[in-house]
Amino acid sequence: MSASSGAAAQRLRTDADTVERDLAKLVLTVVELLRQLMERQALHRVDKGDLTEEQEERVGMTLMILQQRMEEMCARHDLRMEDLNLDLGPLGTLLSPAGSPAGPASR
Repeated sequence: MSASSGAAAQRLRTDADTVERDLAKLVLTVVELLRQLMERQALHRVDKGDLTEEQEERVGMTLMILQQRMEEMCARHDLRMEDLNLDLGPLGTLLSPAGSPAGPASR
């Protein structure tokens, strides 16, 4: 067995806690990506005037609650929101930085 396949075998050996945390990180990353896309779409619709005031309020409240739940789930799995962002190499990062408009991260 070569050194590189030995290193790969070492990386594949994980304990149950690591697998659970990594799976939670992956799922939360996908949920955060969808949350940011929903937020971006909602802002677009607000800017176009497609939503009533009541709809804007409901969407805003829903997105705030989802953000809080995401933070709670991250804390439960000993993750930070920043941990969910994937580096896509020359494309930049998957998620928008906290506090910036939702959507693809600036490149």
